[in-house]
Amino acid sequence: LKAIKYLMIRDKVGLGILDPFMHDPNIEDISCSGLRNLFIEHRIFDSLKAPITFENEEDLDAFAIKLSEKIGKPVSYFNPIMDAALPDGSRINIVLGKDISKQGSNFTIRKFSEVPFSVLQLIEFGTIDYVMAAYFWIALREGMNCFVAGETASGKTTTMNAMTTFISPLAKIVSIEETPELQVPHHNWIREVTRSVQGKKEGEGSRVEMFDLLRAALRQRPNEIIVGEIRGVEGSIVFQGMQTGHPAMSTFHAASVEKLIQRITGDPINVPKTYIDNLNFVVMQNAVRGPDGKLLRRVTSVNEIVGYDTYSDSFSFIEVFRWNPVNDTFEFTGNLNSYMLERKIAPKKGIPLSNVRKIYKELEKKARILKKIHDSGITGFYELFSVISKMENEGMA
Repeated sequence: LKAIKYLMIRDKVGLGILDPFMHDPNIEDISCSGLRNLFIEHRIFDSLKAPITFENEEDLDAFAIKLSEKIGKPVSYFNPIMDAALPDGSRINIVLGKDISKQGSNFTIRKFSEVPFSVLQLIEFGTIDYVMAAYFWIALREGMNCFVAGETASGKTTTMNAMTTFISPLAKIVSIEETPELQVPHHNWIREVTRSVQGKKEGEGSRVEMFDLLRAALRQRPNEIIVGEIRGVEGSIVFQGMQTGHPAMSTFHAASVEKLIQRITGDPINVPKTYIDNLNFVVMQNAVRGPDGKLLRRVTSVNEIVGYDTYSDSFSFIEVFRWNPVNDTFEFTGNLNSYMLERKIAPKKGIPLSNVRKIYKELEKKARILKKIHDSGITGFYELFSVISKMENEGMA
């Protein structure tokens, strides 16, 4: 009887044969690339072929359609592609039919973590270190603009989300996404998502895109705008917001800072080159292989944007953190040589250029505070935000 009850709940409420994978916290992605090809991305064991498969096209198509119907965005041969979020927040992409996917219908689920990782957990994973986290703390508390860039599945959104604990607890935050992934610890948080219209059903409303939401956000007097990912013309609105004093964060697909700038200044984003220095720093994150061949996610560099030289038509930036792949450590190459800390943040904090070393001492202090919090056993996302907020309120950080 219990087995029958489980199967009924699994199939009616859950995701059928995929449900056990959805409840395993170590599984990050589930993907089906056609018949007899179901794979999972495991946090410890990397890519694994699942022990279950679809044996015929009819079953696979029926499962893909059932998945889409569960979230109210049914795929069909007329609308064969669907991007959406599952009720638990996981991202799902479905492509239906062999006419456009030669190996048959396929789908990918990128699982959503109910509680996001904190910067202290990222330190445990080796993604960043205490000094880098302290650098993010100072930068975001002083309203610096930041992009977290890298390749697909490099952990960009996870890192950016963890960094939000360093934004002032009193800040009004507006987040804008295509699929809801971000989780911000602040109370004054407006969460907005785009609306796509596949058909023309009555009462469905018009299409609402990132561009529309960003224009609306600038009228909402936010202290911070967080964009899930910049891909197109909405990027120009983000930079206009930066230009008018609205701090912003976003993720971005780019393999290097140079490629990021090329994409931002080219079609379809077309940000004027003279606006680029509104972006204060870029965090480059990648999925890399460790000495034992294990897949690791590392911030490979942090770079400060200095500006654009109209005479040479070139951009200058400074690498302030660098990952060393030989010993898997981070080098603070910007120590006593940070353009952003000395020229942007120190003046805002009333620190004269003659005493600029003070800003580096503050960074060291914040790194020690983070380590002390970590050593006390606190690692959670919301707990860390609460502790930092309390310490700053009492003048201890």
